[in-house]
Amino acid sequence: MSAVSLFCLVFAYFALLLVVAWRTSRNANNDSFFIGNKSSNWVLVAFGMVGTTMSGVTFISVPGAVGRDGFAYLQVILGYVLGYIAVVCVLLPLYYRLKLTSIYTYLEQRLGPRSYQSGAAFFILSRTMSASARLYLVVNILQITILDSMGVPFWLSTVVILAMILLYTFEGGVKTIVWTDTLQTLGMVLGLVICTGWLLHEMHLSPLESIAQMQQRGLTRIVNHTVDSPGYFWKQVLAGFFIVLGMTGMDQETMQKNISVKTLRDSQKNMVLMTVVLTAVLVLFMYLGALLYLYAPTVGVSATGDKLFPAVVMGHMPAVLQLIFFIGLISALFPSADGAMTALTSSFSIDILGVQRRTGMTEQARKRLRHRVHLAFCAIFLILVLMFKWGDNASMVGLVLKLTGYTYGPLLGLFAFGILTRRTLRDRWVPLVALAGPALCYLIDTNQEILFGTYRIGLELLILNGLLVFAGLLLISKKGT
Repeated sequence: MSAVSLFCLVFAYFALLLVVAWRTSRNANNDSFFIGNKSSNWVLVAFGMVGTTMSGVTFISVPGAVGRDGFAYLQVILGYVLGYIAVVCVLLPLYYRLKLTSIYTYLEQRLGPRSYQSGAAFFILSRTMSASARLYLVVNILQITILDSMGVPFWLSTVVILAMILLYTFEGGVKTIVWTDTLQTLGMVLGLVICTGWLLHEMHLSPLESIAQMQQRGLTRIVNHTVDSPGYFWKQVLAGFFIVLGMTGMDQETMQKNISVKTLRDSQKNMVLMTVVLTAVLVLFMYLGALLYLYAPTVGVSATGDKLFPAVVMGHMPAVLQLIFFIGLISALFPSADGAMTALTSSFSIDILGVQRRTGMTEQARKRLRHRVHLAFCAIFLILVLMFKWGDNASMVGLVLKLTGYTYGPLLGLFAFGILTRRTLRDRWVPLVALAGPALCYLIDTNQEILFGTYRIGLELLILNGLLVFAGLLLISKKGT
């Protein structure tokens, strides 16, 4: 497939997003941007959130990991399901009862202004780092597959892509994102289903026959019984539970879409439907990965891991399927960038600048301020993406993505303390406690061999982080009055 054809595809894709944005953002105001005027369709939100929850990393890495881990990711998925149940039953009723626009306002109402600022600051830091790292991966893939051969420099590619994202999120915000995420999720799922069907057809296998061959190859193993391993069953389940609780239920980007639905009941239905669809899609990704490992040896492909799926598609599938794969890939990649930029603008405007509290400020003035914040985050994304490119990008991206895991621990600790206790805090000390938790986690993580011998902490580091912050908050608390 030629680079020109792929370029035309990407251009047409962005043009479609701009048309959707134009139709949904007419007469948009600040409420449209922040919470979609509380009129989002819960079915659309549910389907669109599947694409937001995953990323291009999921699209490539989950199939590739099957060769090493089998279907062990199901352990984490079980934890995800339990976490979404907790969000539906505990957090959503809380957010709707308090009529929140930013979920971190809860921390101010329950714990105090420093707790509120600390929670919002950790979200802004974490989401800025993770979204810019994922955006770098998007631009880099487009650069390698299309733009290098056309002589387009990386910096220009980054500027143009960010400008396009800015254009379709600038006015409508959540009101637009609900529709564009739905479109992008549809593209990703279609790519996944069609590639899976093609592999079954090429190998002349029915689904049941393919599962039998997967079992013979040892690709369907699930449960890890080794307690010392990071992949141990209960570690993975607990980690999945707390990842969803912290990185979904206490994350402004995800919850902003949920609370844009008019009623609590519809928002809960949205989360339940999203959980069912997300689970099915992730299982299908693992099934696709196992099919790739069955098919690759028959055509002489030796690639494994993240390189397997692209190697099979670009080397052995027909041009139309390469187009479909590419649509699926960019559909998986972009929701994490556009949703993050919208959520960061909302959180910074509401939580840091306090636009909703400025009673003397007109709606138009609030809108101008929000526009400036949106442009500022676009510029920050540009700077960070270029830093990844000019630096040791492999290690930098890995480091940034790992650091984002540390930044959700304080949110987990703060929300848990507010919900599970009735104690009050010496609020001025909260920022120090919120910083101490991740710092202690880093020391523990880098000295695991000395502290635990053969035992290895994996995804449960987030749980430890939250517990340390929770314990620190207890130390600076007193009985409620």
